[in-house]
Amino acid sequence: MTAGTVRVLLVDDEDLVRIGLRMVLGADAAVEVVGEAADGQEALRLVASTQPDVVLMDIRMPQLDGLEALRRLRPTAPDVAVVMLTTFDTDDMVVTALREGATGFLLKNTPPADLLAAVHAAAEGRPMLSPSVTAQLIAAVSHGPDRETAQDARRRLAALTERETEVAEAVARGLSNQDIAAELFMSVGTVKTHIGHLFDKLGVDNRVQVALVVRDAAG
Repeated sequence: MTAGTVRVLLVDDEDLVRIGLRMVLGADAAVEVVGEAADGQEALRLVASTQPDVVLMDIRMPQLDGLEALRRLRPTAPDVAVVMLTTFDTDDMVVTALREGATGFLLKNTPPADLLAAVHAAAEGRPMLSPSVTAQLIAAVSHGPDRETAQDARRRLAALTERETEVAEAVARGLSNQDIAAELFMSVGTVKTHIGHLFDKLGVDNRVQVALVVRDAAG
C-alpha cells in the first residue's frame, strides 16, 4: 500500500457485481480499483501484474473458483489480503476459506460503508467478517474439530513460548494489538513482534487462522 491508497482487485464472474463494487469503492478517494477478473485463473494473472493490497473475490466461480484461487495465491503472494465474497450466509466454504488464509468473508449485499471499512481493515491486516458469517464460524467451531485436527493444533501450540501462547489466546478472543498490549503489560511493538512469531511458528498467514488453531487445540 503506497501513499495511503488501497489498491483493490475485483474478482467475480458477474459483470453487474463488479460494476456495483467498483461504484462503491470509487466513492472513497483512498481506494483505487487496479483491475477486474471474471474467474480465478484471470485473478492469479492480474495479482501478479497489478500487485493489489486487497483482492475482493467471489468464492463460487466457473473454471477456477475463489477457494482454489486463494490456495494458489497464498504461496506466491502471501502479503495480499483476500476477502471472499458470497451470496449466502450459510456458505459451507466459509471455514475452509478462512483456514486457507482468507482475511475476511463478506456477503455481496454488505452495505457500502461496511464494505469500505472491510477493505481498509483488510489492507491493515485486520480480519473482517459479516455478522452472519461470524455467527456461522462460531457455530462451526462450537461443533469441535475432528481428533486429528485437534491433535495437530495442540502440537503446533506446544512449539510456542509461554508469552507467545498468551498472545495467541488473546488474539483468539478478538483483542486488538492495543488491547493485548494493555492486558499483558507490553508495548504494541512487542505485541506485533510476538504475532509475527506466531505466524511463523503456527504456519499461518493471519489472525483468524491463529484463532482457529487456538480453538481447535481446545477441542
